[in-house]
Amino acid sequence: MGLGVCIILIAVGAILTFASDWELDGVNLDLVGLILMAVGIIGTAVYTSILRRRRVVVPPVAPTVADDERRDDLL
Repeated sequence: MGLGVCIILIAVGAILTFASDWELDGVNLDLVGLILMAVGIIGTAVYTSILRRRRVVVPPVAPTVADDERRDDLL
């Protein structure tokens, strides 16, 4: 789930919870909106923690060559 999907879930949940006055038999739209917002917030937190782990940069280590090994290759 990408960051855009998480933001859309939060927006749709907020619309269902705060901006709609629809009533359906057997479905509580306020609760559905709260669940969508919670899933969106959890998804955003997970996405940013994974993104933070990916950005760790490890400097490359140059291989060291001893002088003895170079002399053996030339002979």
